[in-house]
Amino acid sequence: MLQPPRSPADVDVAPPRVYDARLSDVLAPSARLLSLYADATWAEGPVWWKQERMLVFSDVIGRRTLGWREDGSVVTVVDPSAFANGNAVDAEGRLLHAEHGRRAISRTDGDGTHVLADAFDGAPLNSPNDLVVDRAGAVWFTDPTYGISDPREGYPADPALAHQSVYRWREGQPLERMIDLDAPNGIGFSPDETTLYVAESNADGLPRIVACTWDGETLGAPTTFATVDAGIPDGFAIDNRGWLWISSGAGVVVVDATGARLGVIPTPHLVSNCAFDADERRLFLTGDSDLWMLELR
Repeated sequence: MLQPPRSPADVDVAPPRVYDARLSDVLAPSARLLSLYADATWAEGPVWWKQERMLVFSDVIGRRTLGWREDGSVVTVVDPSAFANGNAVDAEGRLLHAEHGRRAISRTDGDGTHVLADAFDGAPLNSPNDLVVDRAGAVWFTDPTYGISDPREGYPADPALAHQSVYRWREGQPLERMIDLDAPNGIGFSPDETTLYVAESNADGLPRIVACTWDGETLGAPTTFATVDAGIPDGFAIDNRGWLWISSGAGVVVVDATGARLGVIPTPHLVSNCAFDADERRLFLTGDSDLWMLELR
């Protein structure tokens, strides 16, 4: 155990800024950012592990995958983690990871953490960053170069691929290159899985969330869906209304299913990603050394 049980603590930050009354209906009446943990090196990749009633998140630079329990304790889930960044949970309750260190996506089960894919057309991947599991069990993941360009987050190397892409992995099938984007980062599906959203996070270009239609066979061309108030869009969460809760330099920017701005949840510093619990009663946020929580209705 890394941290004994402790109660959530108030964070000294401005309350949520609400631009649309619909967001007020979702936030708890006294919604304030709460601190759950503050000892990571770079916190990322939160996902609710329903089977264990645990919020799993990565300490990327610290090479650990951690878990926050509802009694306030924080436990080690994977150590060392090969610079794991994004995390997901499959239908069987197994943890999936996007690893910078092994330039792979992997799966943790009772026998350890095993690589599922680490190459495309015989060349090493760049550094898988975030991932999502669709209803059919396929794993979609982004593959920018952050983990091979930043020595704190992986092992420095020249890219072996001439593209940064979104891939689909299916058990027993060749890895599929679905679309090329500029620094693809966070990834997620609309609730009906007819739209794939990806954060295109190149700070030198147009940082944005792109939307691609998906009919089960063909992925449409990317269109600009949303931008953020400051910095770049990183990881994001999608609720059952189809709203996106997007991490950025301004905090979490909330937009509805059409991309209309609903509000901003300020954070003390850069937020890297966010995720809901199973009932969408709590939003968990990661960034820098911190794991935070915001209570919802």
